[in-house]
Amino acid sequence: MADTTRRPRPLLRTVVGEVLRRRRQEQRRTLAEVAREACVSVQYLSEVERGRKEPSSEILASVCDALHLDLADVVAEVGRDLVVHRAPVLRLDSARLRRAQPPRASRPGDVVLLAA
Repeated sequence: MADTTRRPRPLLRTVVGEVLRRRRQEQRRTLAEVAREACVSVQYLSEVERGRKEPSSEILASVCDALHLDLADVVAEVGRDLVVHRAPVLRLDSARLRRAQPPRASRPGDVVLLAA
């Protein structure tokens, strides 16, 4: 039987945290530097970056200001990352190969790999 398991969708707070961490690290800045400038604790900013806390719009704006980033650019980057996360999952379809039937995708955009 074909594997129809779907990859779970990432939480928005997880992707927001990943983007903020990536952009902070690109600037070679520490959590402490950014937290101080954003007027949040280092612990809180760390939890936001790890996707453990969902920042309010005010906190997100403050962190963006501390990183010298436009909030709209961060939101756009989060959107792009979410699209990447929903890219089709490759699945193996060994049952169809054994029956010598042509493979078919279960939904448009799926990629089917055959395995022996």
